[in-house]
Amino acid sequence: MTTPDGATPAPGSLPPATPGTGDDDYSATVLASHWVQLPEPESDPGTGSAPEPAPPLVAGTVAVPDDGTVLRFGPGVTAAPTRHPRPTPPTPVPPPPPRRRLRRHALPALVLVAAVLFLFWREHTTSTVGVREVSVAVARKLQGCDTTAAVVGVVRTDGRPGTLSYRWVRSDGTSSAVGHAAVARGQRRVRLQLLWTFRGPGRHEAVAELRVLSPERRSAEVRFVYDCS
Repeated sequence: MTTPDGATPAPGSLPPATPGTGDDDYSATVLASHWVQLPEPESDPGTGSAPEPAPPLVAGTVAVPDDGTVLRFGPGVTAAPTRHPRPTPPTPVPPPPPRRRLRRHALPALVLVAAVLFLFWREHTTSTVGVREVSVAVARKLQGCDTTAAVVGVVRTDGRPGTLSYRWVRSDGTSSAVGHAAVARGQRRVRLQLLWTFRGPGRHEAVAELRVLSPERRSAEVRFVYDCS
């Protein structure tokens, strides 16, 4: 290149090329970080014609399925990561309503109440007294002349009310009539007494037996000596 005066300018003094001034093949584009510049296609040597121009690039998005991010391309557009929605926390299960809890505990409560009522009914409607133990004792084991021996029988019960039927049987071959003793509720001891009188000289080994006839049969006896010699 020569100047109008025919001189050749120095290489460093050449003016810079200005876009759009005489160079039809030059274009300037500001690319984002994800642009890839493709090589310009060469002309086909066989035909000598230039290839068809590439279609213009359109700004848009490209989804990358590997890492879930989205790449944006186009002039002045930067890539932005896709925000994934936070997982929704599980909804807590509400406690059962009070009515359901009451129904669950109603059956055991009814069974307990029924058992208590049955025991109360049996305790207060059964009039038969229960006999636990029968014992007989005498104040003195040795009786003197013309004395009366006081024989005491004790019947232990279970505290229920009722009536005892009993009889005294003596070793001289005699027995008393059937006696009856009323037992009040809560009374657990019933005292039954036999007065046996001895007259005249002699010696006699006496045996006094208490027989409970009802509500169940129980018996006990005591031995003592009458000595008048």
